[in-house]
Amino acid sequence: MILNKSDKNSSELCINALKKGSIVIIPTDTVYGFSGLVLPGNPLDGDSKIKAIKGRAETKPFIQLIASPEDIKKHTDDKIPENLLSYWPGPLTIIVNNKNEKRDGLKTIAFRCPGDEWLRKIIAQAGAPLYSTSVNRSGFPVLDSEEAIVSEFEKDVDLIVLDGDKKNAVPSTIVSLADGQVKVLRQGALKI
Repeated sequence: MILNKSDKNSSELCINALKKGSIVIIPTDTVYGFSGLVLPGNPLDGDSKIKAIKGRAETKPFIQLIASPEDIKKHTDDKIPENLLSYWPGPLTIIVNNKNEKRDGLKTIAFRCPGDEWLRKIIAQAGAPLYSTSVNRSGFPVLDSEEAIVSEFEKDVDLIVLDGDKKNAVPSTIVSLADGQVKVLRQGALKI
């Protein structure tokens, strides 16, 4: 199914698809992303489904989108500097130590609280963080036009939500707090 973000029922249809374990392509405040529910160990978890679509190595984890800045505290005991949290919601990804490592199998997790209110509402109502990764096959450029996204992935996902082309869109800035220091790993849309 293909619809526009501006359609009255776009968020409801997206939430319903995610809750069924579907993979969707949705616009974020940076680039278009593949998204699915983060439910490790549950058949509805989207991780392996997204990796299969992208052709991505099994070892590389995805960014997880959260609905509000406070949600990161459910996943880490790391102290997050207030100046970093002040950039959320927005195009900043923060890598932290995972306090649920035994359950999730991940030592660290990258989180982002997106600036888009429509997307944050979907995350909140889906009831779990969402995996997010750029829309492209692994090793190929990120797709930034509606036409290219639909042409390449319409048969691979259950839902595509369109919101215009994202030409020259810049991905999020990534910082790591995993070793106790603030380290910029990728300078993106947010200048730090």
